[in-house]
Amino acid sequence: QVQLVESGGGLVQAGGSLTLSCAASGGTFNKYTMGWFRQAPGKEREFVALIRINWNSGITYYADSVKGRFTISREHDKRTVYLQMNSLKPEDTALYYCGLDSAYDASIRPRDYEYWGQGTQVTVSL
Repeated sequence: QVQLVESGGGLVQAGGSLTLSCAASGGTFNKYTMGWFRQAPGKEREFVALIRINWNSGITYYADSVKGRFTISREHDKRTVYLQMNSLKPEDTALYYCGLDSAYDASIRPRDYEYWGQGTQVTVSL
């Protein structure tokens, strides 16, 4: 049974920074994809960033809206993925989810991710 647990959300002023963490447990995957998505009230879940994981390598992709501001990374031994968010804007306010796609692809579609965490709230104030 795969479990994903996110942490690190909170309230921050515009221009500030936050780091989200996603710890994975259970399952055995050699090559897979971990992604960060977000969902604002009344909107669909949208892609933020992903990392394709193959043992000791990780290829990253970002949504245009966060490119240059957010950085996704991983800590291999702990099966933990991070999302460093800098220069935060009010429009970044959302519930942020971590997902795991057992396929070694770069899917940005939420429906391709089999496992999800419970989400962590990020609120950016003016």
